[in-house]
Amino acid sequence: MAQVTKSNNHIKERKTVDRKNMDSSSSRMPTDLLIALILVILTFVFTLVPSFSNLPLRVPLGLIMVLFLPGYTLIAALFPCKDDLDGIERVALSFGLSIAVVPLVGLGLNYTPWGIRLAPVMVSLTILTMALVVVSYIRREKLDPEERFSVPFKQGLSSLKRELSTEQKSRIDKALTILLIISIIASISVLIYVIITPKHGEKFTEFYILGPGGMAYDYPTSVVAGDVSTVIVGVVNHEYCNVNYTLKLLFDNSSIYEDLLKLDHNQTWESPLSYVLEVPGDQKKLEFLLYKEDNFTVPYRDLHLWVNVTETSTTMAKRP
Repeated sequence: MAQVTKSNNHIKERKTVDRKNMDSSSSRMPTDLLIALILVILTFVFTLVPSFSNLPLRVPLGLIMVLFLPGYTLIAALFPCKDDLDGIERVALSFGLSIAVVPLVGLGLNYTPWGIRLAPVMVSLTILTMALVVVSYIRREKLDPEERFSVPFKQGLSSLKRELSTEQKSRIDKALTILLIISIIASISVLIYVIITPKHGEKFTEFYILGPGGMAYDYPTSVVAGDVSTVIVGVVNHEYCNVNYTLKLLFDNSSIYEDLLKLDHNQTWESPLSYVLEVPGDQKKLEFLLYKEDNFTVPYRDLHLWVNVTETSTTMAKRP
């Protein structure tokens, strides 16, 4: 009798310890939600913080953020019980819902003052994903520990093998499962290739002139001979290579300004340009000519203003 009592007491103590361990583990943040939260914070930092935005880690984090995390946290919030969905179904729906949710976020931002830009999209996805993490945690806490969904990271590969080799599954189910995994891997690979591979579009150069205030009006078209006039000239290289430009100003077919510009691909040069017109006359043509490399036969880009140049009062007084 004493031995039976001791064994019963030992079993009760083990149950009490197991219950305490289960209660303590249930109060912790689930590992999958914690990883999702960490990835969201890292993506936010590597995307919007200038000192980290140029690091190569930004691309894989951004892909995970756009293609997986919003859908995964949404599935976790909708289905907190482990018997609701299989692991492969959760992964597949996570990709599908992410592809559906992210465009909806962009569509909503399109009707706001912020628009569809990197910072508003990143902030919106961060807030949405973190809110779904909180909802998922609350819903799991309301369930019994045995019913809560959790990701067995250590047993994940073995469980996948077990699921594929289970005799209860038909050949069609196994084939569909394998096809689903291959489709997900292929889709991610193609998307990464498209993002990483540089896309060569139309090659062109932007060439523009603005008024002294930086706007496309208020050009100095009525000036006094001998006075200094100023416009803002801009050149943007979209040639997918480094280009040497030559900028020339012609007034009344005479050169009054010349400068050499060296721009990398996607580099912008914009600067105020001051000049003096000496020859009076109405509707004089002021030409802004841009030459590419050493080809000075024909301007690569050209702009012009029609300018009225009046004489100064001293010049008129000197006339007989």
